[in-house]
Amino acid sequence: MTLIATHISAFLRDHLVIQRGASDNTCDTYAISFQLLFEFAATQLNLAPSRLSLEQIDTTLIAAFLEHLEVARGNSPSTRNVRLAAIKSFFRFVEYRVPSALEQIRRVLAIPFKKTDAKLVPHLNREEAQNLLDAVDPSTRDGARDRAMLHLSLAAGLRVSELIGLRMQDITLQPTPSILIHGKGRRERALPLPKETAAALRAWLAVRSEVAVPEVFVNAKGGQLSRWGFAHILKKYVRIANKKCVSLQKKRVSPHVLRHTCAMTVLQATHDIRKVALWLGHSSTKTTEAYTRTDPTEKLGAIESMTPWALKKGRFRPPDKLIAFLKGINLCGANTMADLCSGGIQTGEVPITNRSP
Repeated sequence: MTLIATHISAFLRDHLVIQRGASDNTCDTYAISFQLLFEFAATQLNLAPSRLSLEQIDTTLIAAFLEHLEVARGNSPSTRNVRLAAIKSFFRFVEYRVPSALEQIRRVLAIPFKKTDAKLVPHLNREEAQNLLDAVDPSTRDGARDRAMLHLSLAAGLRVSELIGLRMQDITLQPTPSILIHGKGRRERALPLPKETAAALRAWLAVRSEVAVPEVFVNAKGGQLSRWGFAHILKKYVRIANKKCVSLQKKRVSPHVLRHTCAMTVLQATHDIRKVALWLGHSSTKTTEAYTRTDPTEKLGAIESMTPWALKKGRFRPPDKLIAFLKGINLCGANTMADLCSGGIQTGEVPITNRSP
């Protein structure tokens, strides 16, 4: 039996962080996935999680775990697929470390992902984004920081990890304001800043003062702002903006929605998904194509170039109300004399049901 604890430690600390250069968010997601898996396995096998072996994490147990996620925990198919992706990534890692488990590993890798709905990308329109920015009071130190963060998120389309990880040395304000972003998968990209965003950033840097950390955005204690802290700040301003913008009340605004909003703004301005991919730091335009499904203006060119089919002249004429009334009466089904009289048939008359027109 091969204890799984040693291999999972090497996978998370060495393989993900050092070899693959995975982001903190990815590492946290993988760690939570395995925590849930091992807690479920320990309950099913009546063992301590540290005593679990690789051979015990087979397809039967993993399938039961995936069902547990959706049924007992109420997770969506997308979340279920995220957990399965973490499990498969780990088993590809141990494929070369434990050759004796090769057949088991191949069976695990053959577990299919669940098909999910391809929903439209959530984003804010221009009015909603402006109301969100207007909700910030820049006259306070925290307000200056928050306004700069929201402007950067909307103008540069930063991921949360990129926003809170932005360092002082990554900012250039002269001669052309720009930022250097250390993105996902160790990919760097440089982005110019609109003058409004640069002004908001200068206002924050003027009151930031000297702190021990190199990150641009810091919390109340002078340490690096966490992504949970930014999510809390965003939620506060969404609640304020809701009072003036009714449409915001129907939307769930997360930090990633601000990134989607930037993508939609660039797409509507350029009509070029390649530029959107460069702006967001996507490695492939396949990821960026999701925004073309959301933006209806991208389909207008196709409509204008098509020759529509002609419509036959004519319009709908409603039937005569009296005739429609008579057709709807079932005289043979009349139960009382009152029914017959109400249908316009006098006492003593015999209803004719098969009369030719």
